Amino acid sequence: MTATFPDLYMSPRLLAPGAAPADLPTHHQRYGPLSHGDPEGVLRTVAESGLTGRGGAAFPTYRKLVSVAEAGRRSGRAPVVVANGAEGEPASRKDKTLLRLSPHLVLDGLQIAAHAVGAGEAYLGVEDGATWLESALAQRSGDPLPVTVVRLPKSFLSGQASALARYVSGGAALPAHPSPPVRERGVHRAPTLVQNVETLAHLALVARYGADWYRSAGTPAQPGSALCTVHVAGHEPRVTEAPYGLPLTRLLPLEDASAVLVGGYHGTWIPAREAAELTVDAGYLGAGVLAALPVGRCGLAETARVLRYLALQSAGQCGPCLNGLPRIATAFAALAAPGPQGTVRTDLARWSGLVEGRGACHHPDGTVRLVRSALTTFAAEADAHAHGHCTATDRTALLPVPQEA
Repeated sequence: MTATFPDLYMSPRLLAPGAAPADLPTHHQRYGPLSHGDPEGVLRTVAESGLTGRGGAAFPTYRKLVSVAEAGRRSGRAPVVVANGAEGEPASRKDKTLLRLSPHLVLDGLQIAAHAVGAGEAYLGVEDGATWLESALAQRSGDPLPVTVVRLPKSFLSGQASALARYVSGGAALPAHPSPPVRERGVHRAPTLVQNVETLAHLALVARYGADWYRSAGTPAQPGSALCTVHVAGHEPRVTEAPYGLPLTRLLPLEDASAVLVGGYHGTWIPAREAAELTVDAGYLGAGVLAALPVGRCGLAETARVLRYLALQSAGQCGPCLNGLPRIATAFAALAAPGPQGTVRTDLARWSGLVEGRGACHHPDGTVRLVRSALTTFAAEADAHAHGHCTATDRTALLPVPQEA
């Protein structure tokens, strides 16, 4: 389900009103022609726009493009570009929605990125919708660079940059050691740009309309808008576009909420009273997930379900994932069950410190971030559990977890 809000201080940019996918003629009618320009001019415009990545890290897009282009010049190999549409985050639907409704905007951005870095190959990695995207590509006869759609396995980690590069190269969709980074040696050992599909869609608009247009939404420090997947109990999750700086209360009803999960399963829990003072901010938005936990639901139980899933989704390639995450998930499940806790909270704090920063990828770090925020935000509930009582009156799950978990 998508939603547009006429009072969000801006008109929707990526998702036009309505739920009908845009074919190529509709896309051209909506956005107008695309001019690639010279690579240096593109890079300059992107730098002036302040565009940042929408895959979770909010890294400046200009710096990423330049680093890949420079790596290509140093190595003498044409870079590879990969559009990342994996969206392994179970609570997020923004990328799938964007690819379904505005595929040509993403494909435009992919061509612009390839042109800017001097790429010789281009790929689009997705878990779902490959057939539809191949049909969209078949409509585009004038693209300078052919694009290959890669069907990714369903996994929380399949969209991690090194895992994606390894899979496109013919290997397993598992994270690789971060040295050398993918931007220097990725697909087929060539410098590789892995860019989230939402970032590429914004890039296509920046190339069309310029930096000043892009900066007309958002704030001076964080220009532009972002797609968010909003979870409210009793309703289907909706995907909406919001400018940075918009109060969260414009997106989430917080009157009957006890806490808000921001950023997804590698994000953080925030007490509702604090969330009510926040605005849409790239610093915590992560995967673009916003979920309001109603009063009467147990935040510890919600977190325990997610942690079990995250432990099962680990690549199992390093000690923190192979041993640390299952132990943390088991301990948190004990915390979520009313009754004597013993040293569980102390153990969770200690184990979190042991796995943080020591994994082959950032999966342990993101998991620890969720654990620590839950221990703080739901401390009073943990105290109640220690005395054998759970304050929850409704056991209905809010956050989606795949059945196999």
